Amino acid sequence: MTHSPLLALIAASLVLAACGTQPKAPPSHPSGQVQNSQLELALASGTYNCENGVSVRVERDIRDRVNHRIKIAWNGNSYRLERDSSNSGLPRFKDAANSLVWIDLPWKGLLLDGRTNQPLANECRSI
Repeated sequence: MTHSPLLALIAASLVLAACGTQPKAPPSHPSGQVQNSQLELALASGTYNCENGVSVRVERDIRDRVNHRIKIAWNGNSYRLERDSSNSGLPRFKDAANSLVWIDLPWKGLLLDGRTNQPLANECRSI
């Protein structure tokens, strides 16, 4: 009997819990400027293939080497998601009006329902 599906479910739950929490206020410098602790990863625009044959098209809006927002095409619709701070510092984008959250991990992306934090598209990898 193998426990790998159970372990994968537990690991996914931990990742989702860490990415879904609201960030604490970032530390301030003595000069009064707020330190930005968000990571900027060199992540691809393009089509991401996900589990269960789902695909998500991601277009990144990068200015001054910072990914401010993304546009995604998923499930026959197009959405614009704004950068949202995360405790982990990983790129997290949110469309509050449509309750969508895209989280970029270095090895994959995932699309979540913003109300329930349940995955809509998981294990998404750039092709």
